[in-house]
Amino acid sequence: MSVLSLSSVTLSLAGNAGQVDILHGITLDVAQGETLGLVGPSGSGKSSLLMLMGGLEQATTGQVTALGSELTTMTEDQLARFRRDNMGVVFQSFHLIPTMTAVENVATPLELAGVGDAFTRARAELEAVGLGHRADHYPAQMSGGEQQRVALARASAPRPKILLADEPTGNLDEANGAAIVDLLFDLRDRHGATLILVTHSNALAQRCDRVIRLRDGRIDSEQAGAAR
Repeated sequence: MSVLSLSSVTLSLAGNAGQVDILHGITLDVAQGETLGLVGPSGSGKSSLLMLMGGLEQATTGQVTALGSELTTMTEDQLARFRRDNMGVVFQSFHLIPTMTAVENVATPLELAGVGDAFTRARAELEAVGLGHRADHYPAQMSGGEQQRVALARASAPRPKILLADEPTGNLDEANGAAIVDLLFDLRDRHGATLILVTHSNALAQRCDRVIRLRDGRIDSEQAGAAR
């Protein structure tokens, strides 16, 4: 069953020199529970495609459907509620709230969703990523790898059906990057989420069920990754 579907999607944005065409006629289906890797050279449109999938960018033309809901017809408020209820997003930059502790950062989306035991679940998620002992520390007191673990815990705590990751290891050294990758796939397995990730790492891409290569805003090729 398809949980995410794009049909003839284009994306154009206004730039200083006029309109910039970023994505051209993307048609793609992602199955429930699938792990999809998006690869390609810088500027090929990988991150823009991921943002469209998450409703963080609006398609110029075409249709984006997630979990049976058409994202392209939603308002910003509707999209925000849809993401809150169905999606987790992990960025290359950690985007933690600096004035909140780790547990407060993880609990915030749960509280917004009306979860009664938000802090209990937040602490459990931090334990799951090996940071139970850092629950009451602020982002500035943690390393980059630790901050990305908190970001992962925050994305996974609401049990999202779709988990989107944009270069989640891009700001980390090799050892921390490998640990984050293992955690991502563990979260997929524990919660049964569909995982879509943008990466420059061929090794990471090959851990996915399927790999889409983009070039100049178009799908250049598609191949099977490693079996689970």
